[in-house]
Amino acid sequence: MVSQLTAINVAKMITIAIVIGLIAIVGISDQRQILYACMHISYCVWWLLEQRIYPERRTFLFQEKVGPIGLISAVLIIGVFYSLPAFLAFFNSNPLTIAATATAIPLFYFGSLINTSADVQKMTAKTLGRDLVSDGIWSRIRHVNYGGDLMRYLSFAVVSGSSWAFLVPLAIAALYLQRIGEKEIAMGEKYPDFAAYRQRTTRLIPWVW
Repeated sequence: MVSQLTAINVAKMITIAIVIGLIAIVGISDQRQILYACMHISYCVWWLLEQRIYPERRTFLFQEKVGPIGLISAVLIIGVFYSLPAFLAFFNSNPLTIAATATAIPLFYFGSLINTSADVQKMTAKTLGRDLVSDGIWSRIRHVNYGGDLMRYLSFAVVSGSSWAFLVPLAIAALYLQRIGEKEIAMGEKYPDFAAYRQRTTRLIPWVW
């Protein structure tokens, strides 16, 4: 048995290996491939590095235990399926457009900043013994970390240049919608001030939902 976090870490390393393997086998023929490789590899490296910089994350994040099936599932879904845009990017011979570049880079960097800022703020607050985190980057959107992560995966799909790549952010969005529903119920039961927080915020999309 290993923790979910360990399974996810293995999957991230598989993703890094897949992208490096595509570089070695397919090669880089355009800005599309190099931009994609830099974005996806840097994200996976940061995921792993962040746990070294902030070891507290290992005590708060994905601590449920999984067996061999859970580990294999994490590798196949997070490691392989989430790498679908990489395969599409490396086998796409069309030049990367200026519009795609101008869309993907802000999505990636703002998504990464939002996701990391949200996680670090919540982790710091929990370490200090706080309960409901409802200020700072959490003051307007209740699941802002999910929004940042979706922006990042949307950037990978944009760089790939294929509509099929959007299956990944769609699948992640479906997962997050399920988690949001579960967390809304759990937080409502756990925190007395959650009702007031819910009244002045949105779940995921500013001013919409």
